[in-house]
Amino acid sequence: MATTETSGSGDITRSLELMWGGGERPTRGPKPGLTLDRIVTAAVRLADAEGIAAVSMRRLSQELGTGTMSLYRYVPGKAELLDLMLNHVQAPGGDEAPVADGWRAGVEAYARETLARYQAHPWLLHVNQARPVLGPSAVGGLEKVLARIKPTGLSDPELISVLLMVEGYVSGVARVQVHEVEAERDSGVTTEAFWEAQGPVLEEVMRSGRYPLVAGLSEEAFGPDFDHFEFGLQRILDGLDVLVRQRATAAAGVAGDATGAAAPA
Repeated sequence: MATTETSGSGDITRSLELMWGGGERPTRGPKPGLTLDRIVTAAVRLADAEGIAAVSMRRLSQELGTGTMSLYRYVPGKAELLDLMLNHVQAPGGDEAPVADGWRAGVEAYARETLARYQAHPWLLHVNQARPVLGPSAVGGLEKVLARIKPTGLSDPELISVLLMVEGYVSGVARVQVHEVEAERDSGVTTEAFWEAQGPVLEEVMRSGRYPLVAGLSEEAFGPDFDHFEFGLQRILDGLDVLVRQRATAAAGVAGDATGAAAPA
């Protein structure tokens, strides 16, 4: 499914006001029991069940049992609603990896939290978030993860680059997982049946001798038991560990030189 929505495409000031508590209640004519949080929660629930394309002000009003115009008293339109939905689902979770556990545990926790968010809300993969509106969840989440990884000693641009790298890796893995579920749902053909249908042709091709390396792969190569997410995540962490150690060694050398220079002859 192609991207259907783009964050930050509406009234950015109004989105920020609503996110940061700038006047939730309408000035007149509210439907009793209707709140901004209830509207956003219903929109997220609808997107989780049917995808982001299913979310419209009219459909949402039906889900909430209210008139469409009642919703506009709380939120200007679909674009601002999307910003609020993103803020709703991006709220940071519990502190699974305290700062005391080290930066590696922090990055690992961030990766797992991000994957879990995509799995819980697959529609996030169909939203262009290149220009995010920074509400409490985005800022709070950034504060939380920075507290975890600041001890690496990397520069500020490098810290942000670490987050971008991990996010890119996790979203790629999540996209494959979500697309597999969507393909099975849309086609009505299970993943197992899909590969079984290719079996006879592929077996003949492998016997031709034209692809000896592919033909020589073990049965486990494409099996479900190998955790590709875990393997890739640990290799990213290993690479970062090398860099962090290099920086620590360099910093210690500079400190040693400074101490030596200050020592009396």
